[in-house]
Amino acid sequence: MLFSDGVRRTGHVIATSPRIDIALIKVESKQPLPAVRWADSDKVQVGEPVFAVGNPLGIGVSVTSGIVSGLNRNLLDTPFDDFIQTDAAINHGNSGGPLFNRQGEVIGVDTAIISPTEGSAGLGFAIPSNDAVFCVTHLLHDGNVRPGYLGVKIGPVTQDIAAALGMASPTGSIISEIDVHGPAAAAGMHVGDVILRYDNRTPPDERALMRAITKSPVGQPIMLTMLRDGHVGTLQITPADWPGTIAKDDTAPGQVIKAAMLVPNDLGLNLKPLTEELRAQYGLAADQKGVVVAGVVAGTDAFDRSVRPGDVILRVQDNSVETPQAVQATLDAARALRKSFVLALVLPKVTQVPGPHWMALRVSDETPQKQP
Repeated sequence: MLFSDGVRRTGHVIATSPRIDIALIKVESKQPLPAVRWADSDKVQVGEPVFAVGNPLGIGVSVTSGIVSGLNRNLLDTPFDDFIQTDAAINHGNSGGPLFNRQGEVIGVDTAIISPTEGSAGLGFAIPSNDAVFCVTHLLHDGNVRPGYLGVKIGPVTQDIAAALGMASPTGSIISEIDVHGPAAAAGMHVGDVILRYDNRTPPDERALMRAITKSPVGQPIMLTMLRDGHVGTLQITPADWPGTIAKDDTAPGQVIKAAMLVPNDLGLNLKPLTEELRAQYGLAADQKGVVVAGVVAGTDAFDRSVRPGDVILRVQDNSVETPQAVQATLDAARALRKSFVLALVLPKVTQVPGPHWMALRVSDETPQKQP
């Protein structure tokens, strides 16, 4: 390894985590090497000055300055995504270099850029120091990063979903899928539960909850607070080892959708019970349950929310559905209760993210009523 003073020293790779873009290297030296200090990245604020150090484009060690442009950036790369964004120039060759605060402490590890060209466009990203320390600690002691795992797929509780659930305001993360062999299933969690608190903390969004889960000590019980059927309760759950490689974050932010003004009685959906013929037509598994969408009226709320032919509706509100009549009965019941939205668990035919997800579908033109 070549140091800034021109001296080369031998380095050995101890462990790597390519998905997180972190490696642990041991450098052999007869003399003590100067060390930098980690800062607490949770205390970083937008607007504070920062300095990026690296070897951009191979021209030699250099320093660039800028400010923290944003926090909690999601590049859809890992469950840990919580990048610090900076306008300090970061180019190829800066990756792995430190991002310093003005006290000379490392607040992040430079790792990525977004640019229409090969050079810096002022959109640089660094792994927060606290996340880097977490990863390095696991690499040192375990040889790999061992994320905690509950076996749940979660999504945001939007304003519409909150209205469908009768919540006063959108908060928490809703479960859309559960691994039957995972800790969540063993603890008795259900699809449709809303996780409000995790380990005595209130994650501000579903990505923060995902990061809290992945950083949970494996094998140590965690208390969480959840909402089920309008009632708040607590549950003890023990995170397990992540069962495979670190997958991409499944909680990409969704687009803002304006609800349609007119809502047909059947939401503009042509629904059919699943038959062998329809399973073959839409490429569905032989044991797939639910009701298939055979058509969607353009301009309806369901169409604007990207419901398309071939999608399968698995549940509406708390009810599993296998016939169009069961779906309609739930819609009618929601209208009788003066609800403006219902929750539908939909398995999309075309999606970038595998598995079902919850969506709120408008069933009434009325303005949602706030719940006490």
